[in-house]
Order: sequence, then C-alpha cells, then structure tokens
Amino acid sequence: MPNLVPMQLARIIKSDISENQVIYLKEVDGERQFPILIGYFEATSIDLRVTHAERPARPLTHDLIVGVAQSLGATIESVVVAELKDEVYYAILRLKRDEQTIDVDARPSDAIAVAVSFQPPLPILVAEDIVERLSP
Repeated sequence: MPNLVPMQLARIIKSDISENQVIYLKEVDGERQFPILIGYFEATSIDLRVTHAERPARPLTHDLIVGVAQSLGATIESVVVAELKDEVYYAILRLKRDEQTIDVDARPSDAIAVAVSFQPPLPILVAEDIVERLSP
C-alpha cells in the first residue's frame, strides 16, 4: 500500500441542475485538497450525515453496509482512496475482524458515506500520489 495522507471531508456541493455532485477532501494537517465528482444519491446521503439531519425511517444503503459488517463481527476502521486510473477513483473499506484486516472494494463516494456515518467520522486516507497529482 502506498504512503497514505489523512484527509477529511471539507465541502459538499450539491446541484439540482446537474447529475454530478462534488465533494472536496482536504488534508487533515495541511492545505492540500481536491474534488471528487459523485452521484446525487451519495451526495444526499453524505449531506444527511454531516448536517445531522433526520434520517429516513428505513436504513439507506450505507447504513446497510455498516449493519452487515457489524453483524459479521467486523469493525469498519477506515476508508482508503487507493488509486486514480483513467479519471476513475478506486477506494477500499478497511475492516477488522478477529485481528484480520479485510479490504473491501468500494466506490469512494460510498466509502465516504460510510465513514461519515460514524461519530467521529472514520479516517479517510488517500494515496500520496493522488494528493500530489490533484492538489493545486
């Protein structure tokens, strides 16, 4: 695994006139930041958690992911945005069960929605080469 930079969700930009929404990740102990385009559903789910708005009566997909992991005796430990290839981000949900680390392939938007489901949010780690390439 490459060097990882701790990041945090800095902004969510939602638009009713575009299918693409934007989240910004910002370096925890620095100034570097970059955007990721995500879908409307994921942006809404992230926004619900960040603003602590009332959640729907039934679990959303990201709540289901957390519930399944917990039911299987796993703890979700972090999100890793591990790769950027052909303008597509690849992420991992890092779980721990019985001292074993389990990496589960995920879209960054889904993984970040899971991360912000927790209080405090789970760590969001990004490969150094992605941060270097995208930060102004």
